[in-house]
Amino acid sequence: MGDDSEWMKLPVDQKCEHKVWKARLTGYEEALKLFQRIDDEKSPEWGKFLGLIKKFVTESNAVAQLKGLEAALAFVERAHVANRTVGEVVNGVVSKVFNQPKARAKELGSDICLMYIEIEKAEIVQEELIKGLDNKNPKIVLACVETIHRALSEFGAKTFSVKSIVKLLPKLFESREKPVRDEAKLLAVEVYKWIRDALRPSLQNINTVQLKELEEEWAKVPSGAPRQSRFLRSQQDLRAKYEQQQQQAESEVDPQVDPYELLEPVEILSKMPKDFYEKTEAKKWQERKEALEALDALTKNPKLEAGDYGDLVRALKKVPQCFYDLQLNALLGWHRVYGRSLGHMLVVPTILEKFKEKKAQVVQALAEAIDAVFLTTTLQNLSEDILAVMDNKNPSIKQQASLFLARSIRLSTPSALPKTLVKPLCCALLKQVNDSAPEVREAAFEVLASMMKVVGERAINPFLTDLDKAKLDKVSCTFHFIAFHTSCFKCRTSRIGVGTCAPPRPGVLPRDPAFSKVAGVPKKAKPVTAGGKQQGGKSKNAAETKEVTETELSMEVCEEKAAAVLPATCIKQLDSANWKERLAGMEEFLKAVELMDKNEIPCQALVRMLAKKPGWKETNFQVMQLKLQALALVAQKGRFSKTSASLVLDALVDKVGDVKCGGKAKEALTAIGEACSLPWTAEQVVSMAFTQKNPKNQAETLSWLSNAVKEFGFAGINVKAFITHVKTALGATNPAVRTAAICLLGVMYLYMGAPLRMFFEDEKAALLSQIDAEFQKMQGQTPPAPTRGSNKRSEDQEKGENPEEQEEEGSADVVDLLPRVDISDKITEEMVAKIGDKNWKIRKEGLDEMAAVISDAKFIKPTVGNLPIALKARLGDSNKILVQQTLSILKQLATAMGPGLKQHVKSLGIPVITVLGDSKNTVRAAALATLSAWVEQTGMKEWLEGEELSEELQRENAFLRQELLGWLTEHLTTLRSVPSDMLLCVAPLYACLEDRNGDVRKKAQDALPIFMTHLGFDKMKKTAGKLKPGSKDQVVALLEKARSIMRICPCWRFTVLKWNFSSPRIEYIEQLKTQMAPCVAKWLQEELFHPDFQHHIKAISAMIECLEAEKDGVVSCLDLILKWFTLRFFDTNTSVLMKALEFLKLLFLSLDKQDYQLSDLEASSFIPYLILKMGESKDVVRKDVRAIMDMLCKVYPASKIFPFVMEGTKTKNSKQRAECLEELGCLISLCGLLVCQPTPAKALKEIAVHIGDRDTSVRNAALNTIVVVYNKCGDQVYKLIGNLSDKDMSMLEERIKRSGKEMAPPSKQVEEKIPRVPPSQANASLLRKPSSNEPACETSSLLNIPQSTGPSLVTPEFSLDVALLENDLAPICELPDLVQHKLEDLEPVAFPEPKTRPLPAPFDLPSPTTTINLVISKIACGDLNISMQALTQMLGVEVFAREASSGVLKDLIEGLLTVILDPRVEDLQDGRQIICSINILLGKLFEKGEQTNLLRCVCVCVCIGFLTNYVMIRFLPETIASVNLDRILLDIHNFMKVFPRERLHKLPNDMAHRTLKTLLHTLCRLTGPKILDHLTLVENRKESELEAHLKKVIKSSAAKLSRDQENYLLTKRCVCLQDLIELWDYKQKHPDVDLNYFLRKLSPSARASVERGLITIRTEREGKLFAQTYIELKPSVFRERLKAFRQLNGLDNKDTLTSTGVCKDALYFCNSSTLNPI
Repeated sequence: MGDDSEWMKLPVDQKCEHKVWKARLTGYEEALKLFQRIDDEKSPEWGKFLGLIKKFVTESNAVAQLKGLEAALAFVERAHVANRTVGEVVNGVVSKVFNQPKARAKELGSDICLMYIEIEKAEIVQEELIKGLDNKNPKIVLACVETIHRALSEFGAKTFSVKSIVKLLPKLFESREKPVRDEAKLLAVEVYKWIRDALRPSLQNINTVQLKELEEEWAKVPSGAPRQSRFLRSQQDLRAKYEQQQQQAESEVDPQVDPYELLEPVEILSKMPKDFYEKTEAKKWQERKEALEALDALTKNPKLEAGDYGDLVRALKKVPQCFYDLQLNALLGWHRVYGRSLGHMLVVPTILEKFKEKKAQVVQALAEAIDAVFLTTTLQNLSEDILAVMDNKNPSIKQQASLFLARSIRLSTPSALPKTLVKPLCCALLKQVNDSAPEVREAAFEVLASMMKVVGERAINPFLTDLDKAKLDKVSCTFHFIAFHTSCFKCRTSRIGVGTCAPPRPGVLPRDPAFSKVAGVPKKAKPVTAGGKQQGGKSKNAAETKEVTETELSMEVCEEKAAAVLPATCIKQLDSANWKERLAGMEEFLKAVELMDKNEIPCQALVRMLAKKPGWKETNFQVMQLKLQALALVAQKGRFSKTSASLVLDALVDKVGDVKCGGKAKEALTAIGEACSLPWTAEQVVSMAFTQKNPKNQAETLSWLSNAVKEFGFAGINVKAFITHVKTALGATNPAVRTAAICLLGVMYLYMGAPLRMFFEDEKAALLSQIDAEFQKMQGQTPPAPTRGSNKRSEDQEKGENPEEQEEEGSADVVDLLPRVDISDKITEEMVAKIGDKNWKIRKEGLDEMAAVISDAKFIKPTVGNLPIALKARLGDSNKILVQQTLSILKQLATAMGPGLKQHVKSLGIPVITVLGDSKNTVRAAALATLSAWVEQTGMKEWLEGEELSEELQRENAFLRQELLGWLTEHLTTLRSVPSDMLLCVAPLYACLEDRNGDVRKKAQDALPIFMTHLGFDKMKKTAGKLKPGSKDQVVALLEKARSIMRICPCWRFTVLKWNFSSPRIEYIEQLKTQMAPCVAKWLQEELFHPDFQHHIKAISAMIECLEAEKDGVVSCLDLILKWFTLRFFDTNTSVLMKALEFLKLLFLSLDKQDYQLSDLEASSFIPYLILKMGESKDVVRKDVRAIMDMLCKVYPASKIFPFVMEGTKTKNSKQRAECLEELGCLISLCGLLVCQPTPAKALKEIAVHIGDRDTSVRNAALNTIVVVYNKCGDQVYKLIGNLSDKDMSMLEERIKRSGKEMAPPSKQVEEKIPRVPPSQANASLLRKPSSNEPACETSSLLNIPQSTGPSLVTPEFSLDVALLENDLAPICELPDLVQHKLEDLEPVAFPEPKTRPLPAPFDLPSPTTTINLVISKIACGDLNISMQALTQMLGVEVFAREASSGVLKDLIEGLLTVILDPRVEDLQDGRQIICSINILLGKLFEKGEQTNLLRCVCVCVCIGFLTNYVMIRFLPETIASVNLDRILLDIHNFMKVFPRERLHKLPNDMAHRTLKTLLHTLCRLTGPKILDHLTLVENRKESELEAHLKKVIKSSAAKLSRDQENYLLTKRCVCLQDLIELWDYKQKHPDVDLNYFLRKLSPSARASVERGLITIRTEREGKLFAQTYIELKPSVFRERLKAFRQLNGLDNKDTLTSTGVCKDALYFCNSSTLNPI
């Protein structure tokens, strides 16, 4: 498509993607016109451009980009699907449009961003714009700031959040670009318009000049509230209403943002005086006051950073007057960071007790303090402390406690006052109503009235029946008074602040999500109606309650109401028979509903109209989609009741599984759930789904429910009903239903946790495993925050709905939703008596009954009667089985009872700790599991309080101390604070440090830093001062060591990832970054963890420069430095890697000079990753790594390095394996066998495995390492390496034989490496090869090897011996060096005569070694005749021939046969003589050699058939007794396994197959059926056809044997001519029959007679045949022919032929068929 004529024909969407920019420009113009013509925002045309809009804005051509931006703006403005493209399009605008020089392009990009905000995508737009502020291009930053400013100005702070903008302003003011700073100032002024003074604290730290300019600009801002000039699509219909409201708005600005959220928290713990805690406990009040004033100054900050304030609050608890001095600032700052347990755990009991103070000023301060504490917790948590002081004798305490209770109740919700709390409070207050003190009575009346206000009169009146009329009237009067003054306490607390610009205290409870309500369903209570629902308790909400529970209307009424709001044509078209008319009617229906006000929508009437014929059985999917969309719109906009929902839920469930309409049906269900509450909707929908038979609907319903729970939250869900439905789904036959049910369980697990699983323990194992897998996926995840229901809830509350009619969401613990059973009545006296019976069988029966009760109940209440006493006794039972069963019951009890288990910690939990002292591992393990289950439910606080734990630790039991300390170490690391009673455990801990048991001492040392973290170094050192002098010094030293550990790694006590990975993940890098922060300078920290490698090089260079100056600092954080360098090993940049290796070499050199030894932690985090680089492809890298490994041996024991290197040999990288094996050889050479870990035998077995490696370098490295061991321990190495295959063993033996001599220079010097061993080692050349960049001459000089000037035909291993031999045999003249002297001073000197050594005779050498060397030198010489004679001479010695292994024989025979078969040999002058000599040599070899090795060798060479036949026919019958048939058959089995019969048949030559069959036939013939007994080495006989073939041969041989025996008898009887003729004829018919087998049993004369007769017959018959054709042959002819053959083979004709001589062997290899033996 190169010309315009072609691309002009393309459709619009293809033009927009064309490679020609003109085509794209035309496409954008046409797309813009098309977008402007499309009136329907839901037209399918929009979908064609859905994936192209990003390309519109990222157009590379500037001219086309402008048109693309215009088209994109039209698309976003008009298309319904535009909201799907917001992320990618805005990102493209920021990166590709805002950097353009044309102002028009930037303006269009900004318009696109604002248009996305208009279509309800403000959050995503804001997120992308904020990302753009981090761009390096200042143009993009400026454009993003301008767009943010414009969006905030037009849409307002309610739509465009200012929280994230405020946090970015200080950074913008620091920009280098002046335009950015100027625009930031304008943005700050715009933000100030919306939130006013709340912005000031966030900008206090900017430049003073900039702040002054801002103050001047802020002063010019009008005092009136800013107005929103642009509205969202959802606000367009109400735009006029919004504008009218803005005109009538007050002139005072109402900030949309909580100023408290904009403040930066301040950390005060580290700024506290070091002696604060000592001063708070000082005797002088002046010192206490001084400490409190210092704390008061710190708590002036309005917002405090989260931290561990436990110790501080405990200190303040002892000085209650501090609350007046602090003016509540500390508590007001803490209530956001400290959590709900502050008041309940520490402060409230003390404050209540101090209400006895008579000074009004102190009482007021205490009241304000306890009010602030209430904001951090709930009434449920404070109830115990309040009820405890209700009976106090001091009336002031009772009065103030009641007043506090009244204030708290008025700020609470009905859900915060369950009946379990109301009842005890009312009982206590009824006593105070009759108190003698009038102020106590008045306070009690106020509390009762406040409770009546919150939970309703109906809930309180049953408790007031005993009061007289006067007191009832007093309660009623107080109730009506409070009803009109509910905001008193809120107003008072909201005025508490710090400074002029401090934000109001964030304590207005309705704004806390924990106290928010779900709109819709009235709350269920005990007094219920027949329908199971409670009606509202307030008369003013009666109208709204009736609307929510409206009655069902008749069809006529519904039509009348619908006709009043819908066009007549719409109603008429809804029941038309034409689908197009129905479609048009539904479109009008939608438009009409969108224009209706909320109070005008008759929901039930409209729903009935949608259900008119054809109703929900509509066949056209387009009409059905619009119906579902209309239903969702009605539910969202109108007051949708459960009555209306009941009319459509069944139809929606039926459509939820539809492919085309299912999505719309789910949206409608979600809208109904938001209108009528999810719990009710979900229960109805799931029930309806499982009454249908369609599994698709069931699966999709469960899927919708999973998503709905995430959107709405889990509050109010009927857990029991849900579990019933889920169990039904799990039993469904359709897998999709089961899968959806399991997914729903996973969502429920997010909210309910582990207790959910107990309901499904009866399911099948396979199903339960799937559920467990789903739960495993959800572990560690937190439930998502609810995204639905909040808007409708807040709107209803603004309209005046009573909060008591709304359901609670999130305020109660989900575990409390589980129904719990009271089992106290089932724990009978009879059961308790059984558990305590003397007979152990009866005791076991009682425990079984107890376990069954708990199992059946699943979830139980804490009331368990006398069970704790009975179970405690069984923990000390003499029968250990019963002890374990008791522990199992206690573990089961923990899961069943839940948090209520806390009250049984002292009675049952502490006795479990005692069981840790049992001598049996299984009992102790069961006790630990039980303790962990209990702590999971109770937490650690109850366990650490009191003296019980310290008493257990004082017991003189090693098992108890060891297990208890380990348990404490595990659980204390997760705690932020501990009770003060933990200090009692320090003294027993010190005793454990000196325990005789090593395990106890180790556990105590591990626990020491944990204790120090919670108690502090000073307290623990102070406790150590009470020890004996000897013990004190030891303990203090350990304390100092623990403190140093904490200083180096401050985050150690939290979850620390073990430094073990295949590639570093982000969490490892972040952890290391956190650990290194306090150890290095900030600038260096930034360089070390910068993403650019150039910064890494810069950091390493800086570390190299300061290495010597900062030795101590480097050593103190050496483990972190080494860890950082391990990260660099995974970098792909070579420059960084080389720089890192350079630093490491200097580092270990410095450590060696300091005599520093690496710790195991430092070594394990570094050495494994250094070993990875030993397999690097670059030589220079490997060279540096080897140098570092050398240095490591000086700072870390070689025996500990050995296991790391051994682990490196298991890699897939062959280079790394070879390098590691060479390194192992070096370690063994330098340090001996003791370096091998865990034992030399195990280590060497693993090394020997690599001898069979496929890679040559790995094999050589393994062999060289074993040779090093051989040089150390001799033949013992064979025991250490274990069994090897014959091939590997032959290679090893050959290498060991060679190792006795100096190695010749290898032929390829390029691939070798420099040795790294002492020159004194005999095998130095075997350990390291020289590197590739050194010349060969240097290598030769290092190894002291003479260099060869040219190629040699002699193998290197023998060439050196020849040279040495020649040197030894040559005459040697030893003359002294001459020295220059003056002749006149010299005296006559007697010169020594030259010493010569005569050449020894060849066969008269002084030692066998010399003789062997001489023969070997002759074999290796260049003269072929001498070489063959010497080889024949050596193999003629039976000892040498038998010592040759199968591998050596294979190589020798293959070489000899290759020479024979080479046609070029015959062309040589002595070619015939060479072949003859080789034949003689082979004969000697087969005669003298070890027969098993020979036969194995020819099996390998099985394709050379004539050789195998020769061995079988010539030697096998005589040597079968000495052959190891088991080994031979194993080789044949392996051959047949690799080459089955089918594969052999496919070969072009069938020699191998025929030879193999012949060999097996011969073996069967010689051994008979006994050959099957020699298959012992074959593990799996079915892997090959060997056994089957042998059986077949044996069976066929049996028949032949009978015939052969007959022939044998015939031969034995008949030696006459006629008999010999018959025997010859039989032989001709059966050539396979071996007559020699039978002839050997005859006498020599008879055998000779038969042989002569057969030869005569053969000669006669062949002579006759020859005579018929040619002339008659005489004996002289055969004699001449024989002489010719003998001369051909180099034999003397004077020798006589023998039947077994060498000549016959030589003749056998001739090609004459005439002379072949029978």
